[in-house]
Formats: sequence, structure tokens, C-alpha cells
Amino acid sequence: MQFFRVFVTILLAVFTQSVSGFGFALVSMPIITPLLGLRLSAPLVALLGLTAEITLLIYFRQSLTLGEMGALVAASLAGTVVGVTALRAVPETVLLPVLGWVLVAYSLYNLLRLRLPRLRSPLWAWILGGLAGALGGAYNTSGPPVILYGHARRWQPEQFKGNLQGFFFINNIFVLVGHAVSGNLTPLVWRTYFGVLPAVALGLFGGLRLGRRLDAARFRTLVVGLLGLLGVRLILG
Repeated sequence: MQFFRVFVTILLAVFTQSVSGFGFALVSMPIITPLLGLRLSAPLVALLGLTAEITLLIYFRQSLTLGEMGALVAASLAGTVVGVTALRAVPETVLLPVLGWVLVAYSLYNLLRLRLPRLRSPLWAWILGGLAGALGGAYNTSGPPVILYGHARRWQPEQFKGNLQGFFFINNIFVLVGHAVSGNLTPLVWRTYFGVLPAVALGLFGGLRLGRRLDAARFRTLVVGLLGLLGVRLILG
């Protein structure tokens, strides 16, 4: 039953990422972490995320604007070191509520339809990129800071998807290097990875095939609402 729940969660998470351009780690981490533990879930989701991103980056490559990504990626490298270190040094009883607050804050931002001021200073790319790296290293949830940055920079929808795939792809490589150096890529992680790998293929096929037929805005609102509930669950333990 546990394997089935992890398999279905990964399928839905990849489907969400394929439709909306983000959401893989945000959907998968709060569900599978209570099942597998944070130290297994974090490297596992990083491996699965990188696998999915290879396909998604190829699919959205024409919408990628490299000029927007340099500072974000560079800052995320330093942040990733902090996040991976925290994963080993800080107890899960501390880290999981922090992940919960990240999910709740992100959900409220989306559901309240807050409009950020336009960010023009390049300093913001370094700040938000570093925060994204730290969240990615600890929880694989590098998305919220980059999504906020994209909204504040007024990225167009297709540019939004392309840039996010490029950032997630490179950031996942940083995160996996950190996990490898820290000894987190254990045989159990690899066995679980290969066991649920078909879920990635099914999620990609379904998301890319059906994504254009869905109302992406309504689907995203549903996902964000569920993320908020999952965040509350993590906060309450």
C-alpha cells in the first residue's frame, strides 16, 4: 500500500508539472515525506525531478530565456549547500513544519491573487535564487521563490514555463551533487527510484497530452488549495 501511494503521488506530481510548468516537488514532498521520511524523500524526489525535467526542458526549450537565469542559477548553487547541510544537521521535527509554512505561504499568495511590485534590481535574482537553492537542497521545493521572481518580472506564460524548466533542471543537478557528496544517495533511494520510474513516464505522457485540453488556471487553483491543506498538516505534525 505504501508503494502504491508513492507511485500515484509521483504520477500526479509529474502530471501537475507537465500541465502548469511547476509543482512536482510541491505536490510530492508533503505527501511522501510522512511515508518515507525526509532523508529518503529528498534525494528520491531530486532524482525523479531531474528525470522529468529532461523531457520537459526539451519540450519547452523554445520559451527559455537564458538571460533571465544567470544570477538565479548562480545564487541557487550557494543556497543548495546550505539546504543539503541542514537536511543532515537539523531534526525532521524542525524541518517538516518549516516546509509546511512554505506551502501555506505559497498557497495564500496564489489564492489571494496578490500582485507583486515589478522587480528591476538584479539584486533580487541573487536573493530569491539563494533562497530557492536552500529550499531545494533541504526539501526540493525550490519553486516558490523562482515563481515569485517570474511574476514580479512579468514573464509571459510560455516564457514562465520555459524558464522554470531550465532553472529546475540545473538546480536539481546541484541538489543531487550535494546529496551524493553527503552520502544521501543510498541503495534504498536507487531501488525506490527505479520502482516508481514508470510513474514519471505516465505523468509526462498524460500531462503533455492532456495539458492543452485542461483549464490550466482552475487546475492550478485546485492544486494550490490542496498544497495549503498539506502544509497545515505538516505544521500540526
